Amino acid sequence: MRIRMLCEMTGSRDGEPWPKKGEEADLPMAAAAHLIAAGVAEQVEDDGPPGKGEDKPRKARTGGRRAAVSDS
Repeated sequence: MRIRMLCEMTGSRDGEPWPKKGEEADLPMAAAAHLIAAGVAEQVEDDGPPGKGEDKPRKARTGGRRAAVSDS
């Protein structure tokens, strides 16, 4: 999974230094998901081949729970 770092991290991963804040990296799914859940990275969306990303509609993000629907 491709991620972008949102903060600086010390140390290393597999003998390599962590990417700097704002840099991207490809990580195994579990490692990437852990960093995203911790709030230190975000997933980088793959827009496909160059020139194709502008035509693709963006998904609207919903933040939280949906309201219950009542039949009354």
